[in-house]
Amino acid sequence: MADIKIHPTAIISPDAKLAENVEVGAYSIIGADVVIGAGTTIGAHVVIEGPTSIGMDNRIYQFASLGAAPQDKKYAGEPTRLEIGDRNTIREFCTLNRGTTQDAGVTRIGDDNWIMAYVHIAHDCQVGNHTILANNTSLAGHVHLHDHAILGGFTLVHQFCKIGAHVITAVGTVVFKDVPPYVTAAGYDAAPHGINSEGLKRRNFPSANIAAIKRAYKTLYRNGLTLEQAKVALAEQVQECADIKIMLDFLDTSTRGIVR
Repeated sequence: MADIKIHPTAIISPDAKLAENVEVGAYSIIGADVVIGAGTTIGAHVVIEGPTSIGMDNRIYQFASLGAAPQDKKYAGEPTRLEIGDRNTIREFCTLNRGTTQDAGVTRIGDDNWIMAYVHIAHDCQVGNHTILANNTSLAGHVHLHDHAILGGFTLVHQFCKIGAHVITAVGTVVFKDVPPYVTAAGYDAAPHGINSEGLKRRNFPSANIAAIKRAYKTLYRNGLTLEQAKVALAEQVQECADIKIMLDFLDTSTRGIVR
């Protein structure tokens, strides 16, 4: 418990476990079955309920609510969990709920995510690494958000949807179906508008790979093919660019259908 900096007005359960160099701000409440890793900073007026585990070097801003019971009428008090990785930024008034026994029983947030103010991440969501959720974005239950996805402000995602790696959505996008990797989506209902080429450049994708991903996008959306026909064509393109396999694997596991 050395080097823990807890404001005298904070309330910490004796059953919570705080590692070294954890800071807890004024009037925050940390309940039982909460584990917080080294170097994590908790702002003022934050409420964290367990069972919740939070990794190292996270920055959680004032008024966030983490680990509360899921907003699901079927929930009957089962000991489900919220798991948060390392180096995440969680801004003001965010709400991240625990899972339900109807799914994996855990809501997971990976590493190095940037979660802006008023974001809601509902029960059983699975958020990868290096994602950005802009202000007022809401993920309904059971949403899967893959690595490096960026959701513009006020993006709303329907339950059970999957958002692929390197996707970007415009402000105010409403997602009812799965969004394949690399796609730029916008509108209500969300529709595809090319690939996230600027994001791929910033992540140092070679220009040849970006060109191959553009060709794969045209195969999926511009060539008049059925989904099954497009998947056959994409399988051939994987031989030229391994990045296409991410898109093909996503299509094979989609359960809600993809945005069109």
